[in-house]
Amino acid sequence: MKATDNFSFSLDQGIQSPEKGFHNRRHQRARLAQAAFRLTTLLAVIFLATLLITVLNKSMGYVVLENKVDPFSLSDRPISDLNNTELAQILRENLRKNRVRTLERAGFLEDQPRSTLVQLVNTEIIQPEVVESYNLFPSLINRSKIMADAAVSYPTARVEFRFWLNGAFLTNSMASQPELAGVRSALLGSLQLILITILTAFPIGVGAAIYLEEYASHKSRINRLIQTNIDNLAGVPSIVYGILGLALFVRALHPLTSGALFGVEGQNGRTILSAGLTMALLILPLLIINAQEAIRSVPISLRQASFGLGATRWQTVWHHVLPGAMPGILTGTILAISRAIGETAPLIVVGASTFITSDPAGPFSSFTALPIQIYNWTTRPQPAFQHIAAAAILVLLISLLSLNAVAILLRNRFTKRV
Repeated sequence: MKATDNFSFSLDQGIQSPEKGFHNRRHQRARLAQAAFRLTTLLAVIFLATLLITVLNKSMGYVVLENKVDPFSLSDRPISDLNNTELAQILRENLRKNRVRTLERAGFLEDQPRSTLVQLVNTEIIQPEVVESYNLFPSLINRSKIMADAAVSYPTARVEFRFWLNGAFLTNSMASQPELAGVRSALLGSLQLILITILTAFPIGVGAAIYLEEYASHKSRINRLIQTNIDNLAGVPSIVYGILGLALFVRALHPLTSGALFGVEGQNGRTILSAGLTMALLILPLLIINAQEAIRSVPISLRQASFGLGATRWQTVWHHVLPGAMPGILTGTILAISRAIGETAPLIVVGASTFITSDPAGPFSSFTALPIQIYNWTTRPQPAFQHIAAAAILVLLISLLSLNAVAILLRNRFTKRV
């Protein structure tokens, strides 16, 4: 009896050992995968933190400013406290007559916005120049040395701690001097560009996904060809879409995109409308693919219950499938916005300006965008341009996070409704 028991125990042990070995190997692979996931997540956090610290380090610090003309020689009050009449008088007294006539072609100086007059006085009369600039960490560590060196090298200059991302930076337009330059035109251009892109790509992308998932036959050769092309277009480099936009929207559809069809004169096809349509083509495959995945995730039983109650296919899609898929669709929209707002290559090909001081007045205006301005400033050799480029990067990140936050709030709202 004892021998039989021993034999039975050995047999059971022999039968169970391969299964235990399989489970052990599977647990080991799971632990390795978990460790790899944690490592990659940690590396991603480190790289992101390094990026943010680098940008913040360049976006503030001490600067040594030297004015060509003392502001208090123009008025006994700060320039920012003067009214339009006083500012116009300073411009007329200190600028050449030809320059004053040029500024008054669109109207009297007194009738122009006060912010424009203040910027003109600073740019063309006072002409402040950043002769030395420092990053945040050297400014905190070597403050005494910076002050002493500035007093010796630039006795008439002043040293101040500057946040390059400030109110003036957001309200000023582009300027040749980094201390007077701003991102107003670029920020307005980016926002209008993204608005045109989303208004164009979102309905087309969602409509195409609904057709491919709910109406088209998956066995049809034409539909399989369309699906394959959509999948391939999602991986096409962005510069190719820029070339397509140049050929299609800037040249072939010139009467539409320039506004000539609507009576707008003096514009070519290189407008914000052409750029928005080009970016819509860029993100359209990504929107379609994400919308298809979201529609597939809606349970088939929901469709069958709707059909069983006598609803048509469109009623089922509109009232049941789309609300259930909308959180996933908005997630894809967030990814699409993130890609579109940071693209540079298609905008350069379509004709975005690298230096423009006027704000976009509509879809038929010439334009620039934040990525273009950042690229332009980072190529300049002066250190001060690196600081305003870092400030523009922060503006771009804040804009992107704000747009994504709106999309996330909408997604959460649809999720609660479902």
